[in-house]
Amino acid sequence: MTELIILSIVVATALAFDFTNGFHDTGNAMATSIATGALKPKVAVGLSATLNLIGAFLSVEVATTVAKGVVDLKRFDLHIEADAHKLLLVVFAGLVGGILWNLLTWLLGIPSSSSHALFGGLIGATFASLGASGVMWDGVLAKVVFPALASPVIAGIVAAVGTKLVYSFTTRVQEQEKNRYFRWGQVGSASLVSLAHGTNDAQKTMGVIFLALVATGYLSEDATIPFWVKATCALAIAFGTYMGGWRVIRTLGKGLVEIDSPQGMAAETSSAAIILTSSHFGMALSTTHVATGSIMGTGLGRKGAEVRWGVAGRMAAAWVITLPCAALVGLATWWVAHLVGLATGELGGVLVAFIILLAASGYMFLQSRKAPIHADNVNNDWDDASAVAAG
Repeated sequence: MTELIILSIVVATALAFDFTNGFHDTGNAMATSIATGALKPKVAVGLSATLNLIGAFLSVEVATTVAKGVVDLKRFDLHIEADAHKLLLVVFAGLVGGILWNLLTWLLGIPSSSSHALFGGLIGATFASLGASGVMWDGVLAKVVFPALASPVIAGIVAAVGTKLVYSFTTRVQEQEKNRYFRWGQVGSASLVSLAHGTNDAQKTMGVIFLALVATGYLSEDATIPFWVKATCALAIAFGTYMGGWRVIRTLGKGLVEIDSPQGMAAETSSAAIILTSSHFGMALSTTHVATGSIMGTGLGRKGAEVRWGVAGRMAAAWVITLPCAALVGLATWWVAHLVGLATGELGGVLVAFIILLAASGYMFLQSRKAPIHADNVNNDWDDASAVAAG
């Protein structure tokens, strides 16, 4: 009975992470369309939510990477109850690390990677439980770190070239007409990014829940992901997307580059192509890195456009520290749950860590209400000084 309660808490925490992934990363797909006026803010997040829901059912390759490419399952003898609980605790602590980092960067309006927050949390929790040898470093490097380094550069180059081509081919088209036509194109390209986001990001939570089910013996390591796992993850990320992460949307849409419709379409098209390709090969790519690289690329590709390098620098710093910071939170969560569990029982340790998660999440939500960003002010002119103060 205790194991079932802990499993239920872990699954609920996984779906909570999926929800934060949705609202944290809505800006990846819709920020430029909202900024250029191609879509009204609430229409944009509604469309994005629907397409994230659909995209979650299209592939399971990334879920397999998460489930079997980070934590070395061979280090756990799941026929032994203590080892099964140890793996379950690793999954739970890793999720806490991912959620808290997502919420902190959302509060600051920084488009950081939900994927890397999750992987960092899992790495930290695994390190606490098994030491460095418990982490599958080859898988982490090949499927997480290398794509993280390459994807924003590739996306930026593709978007910059696309932007240059667009403007060179439309030099004789009046600016008003050009923007009007490309706004329609943005509806399609933004929709494709949302579909790609669902295909890539919802699967990460599926993989985590799969790990929890393997730990408790409900699934074997060779099993396929059950439909109910796919459905609940799809609904969680869609609902989170519909809530609209306006703080991050504002940074991507207004903070990096003053963007117009041709740039927006170039950014979204390059993002979608790269994300869908990575999903096909099972790479747990950061859609945030891709989208940000694309937007910066359009700023470099358009003559006279200005990239706000101060904002870009803060984002790059957040990217660098995401993995280690989330790992530290995952590690600390594992030790809190483990030590409390030694004194009160396994369930007591998980409950204490869960209560800490709720308290920290509530605090950050209350802090966000002091300088609220919403659908009505998300497109206001960017003021870097006030943005920093609000963060």
